[in-house]
Amino acid sequence: MKKTEMLKKNYEFKNVLSKGKYYSAEIIEAFILKNKKNKNYLGLAISVKLAKANKRNYIKRILRENYALLEERIEEGNSIVFLLKKKAKIENIEFYKIKKDMENIFDRAKILKEEKI
Repeated sequence: MKKTEMLKKNYEFKNVLSKGKYYSAEIIEAFILKNKKNKNYLGLAISVKLAKANKRNYIKRILRENYALLEERIEEGNSIVFLLKKKAKIENIEFYKIKKDMENIFDRAKILKEEKI
């Protein structure tokens, strides 16, 4: 069941970017802010200067799919904004590199639930 909604309004992005905690990985950056709701909010921002629309949309699809795979393991009550690093080479972006970066960021932010064995 999907527990995540997308951030759409400019003020929602600004709130997370200004008040959220910053985490960086090899390809992506993330700002994570606790919210008082029982669900997560996800925002994706890819600069127009990095690539044309079709490539930006491709990157957003990869980010959304990786997030969906990790969604069940993420604690509820977070607003998360992902940014692509300006120095990241668009040609080198791969699904598994982004997945590794996301897991790394969520682990450092301590928002991954403990896996039950």
